[in-house]
Amino acid sequence: MPGKRVAALLEDLPEEIVDLILVRLPPRDVGRCRAVCRSWRGATSMPEFMLEHHRRQPPLPIIDGFGRPASLVVVRDAGSVTTNQQLWPFVPGLKHRNEICLQGTCEGFIVVSWRDKFYICNPVIRKHALLPRPRFGQGIRNAVVGFYRHHPTGEHRVLWVSESKHLSESSLYVLTVGSDEPRHVRVRMTTVSSASNEQLLMALKCSKSIQHGGSLHWRHFGDRVRIEDGEDIIVFDTEDESFWWMRSPAQLYDAEQLFDMKGALAFSGFSGGILPKHPTLDVWTMQDYKAEIWSFKYRIDLPRVEASRQLDLISLKRKRRTPLDTMVRWFNEMVVLNERELLIHFNSKYALRCDINGKFLGMVNIGKKQYCMFFTEHCLQESIIPIIPSHEMQEEDEDPPFSTRHV
Repeated sequence: MPGKRVAALLEDLPEEIVDLILVRLPPRDVGRCRAVCRSWRGATSMPEFMLEHHRRQPPLPIIDGFGRPASLVVVRDAGSVTTNQQLWPFVPGLKHRNEICLQGTCEGFIVVSWRDKFYICNPVIRKHALLPRPRFGQGIRNAVVGFYRHHPTGEHRVLWVSESKHLSESSLYVLTVGSDEPRHVRVRMTTVSSASNEQLLMALKCSKSIQHGGSLHWRHFGDRVRIEDGEDIIVFDTEDESFWWMRSPAQLYDAEQLFDMKGALAFSGFSGGILPKHPTLDVWTMQDYKAEIWSFKYRIDLPRVEASRQLDLISLKRKRRTPLDTMVRWFNEMVVLNERELLIHFNSKYALRCDINGKFLGMVNIGKKQYCMFFTEHCLQESIIPIIPSHEMQEEDEDPPFSTRHV
């Protein structure tokens, strides 16, 4: 067998050299190597190896296609071509695949909801566990608003908001992965806010959390939630589990978004209204986190991108798509693909790939007969670390939506 011959040759190398080779392999290839010999399986199962391997993985943007034809697709940078891969196939023929919703990501794990159930999953090793929910009688709606690692203990924790349908009252809970009982926490702010606790919890439910520097960050959709000195970003310190406020860039935009830019907290602002002639997308990064100082990075404007796209179509002699496929419907959402390339939400079927100078690099879709897509604002940094613990919790689930077959 070729694999065994290669293994025999590598066995002659010093152990540290073999580790350096294995740690540079993609996650799926590490899984294959574990089946080759015991020494490779042992080496790649050490906690130090798994952590270092995870650290080397790039953050991959996740796009949701509402199950038509795919849900939760990761977008990979493959040089001049962008490749897509379904994050984890669900049970073939599963009805209501559009009900599967990504709730959060953290260190290679994801939290998804399906119907009234919540799961923590590692999509690389295809393992999942059912999460217990806060249960306080009938008429309670639960929403995951954050997923993080509590560094003092090393525990992974889920931040919940439970809301009464009839009383319109919300409560905040923290669930440690592996425990059976969520813990109620008070909403403690280190600054005095004009927003009530109910308004704060509503803002958490209406926005996606962005992780940076051991904290979670939220931007409120719609009118800004502000206190007297203009702070409008909600921050949750994951160590002492308290909230505080942060300023966004002073300039106001029609639409605003927080995201992670390769380890830096970043902010994008869209100007131009609905379907404008000259929309622009400004990108800022946090220059000084403690002082809350933002630095302007660059601006992307649609006319330049569109001119580059038309030139690309002519130079490559491509057939023009129908106006429905190429019409600009959104230009206010983006994710970072690598240091110089972006994905911008272009319309219901495609994302537009361009560089930071506005040069068009191609259109991206996530499957044949794509119905629609939207950016989840989450990224997956793949990991081969197992979910701990999970077996007891997983046995309670009688109808999981996940497929165990490998594709």
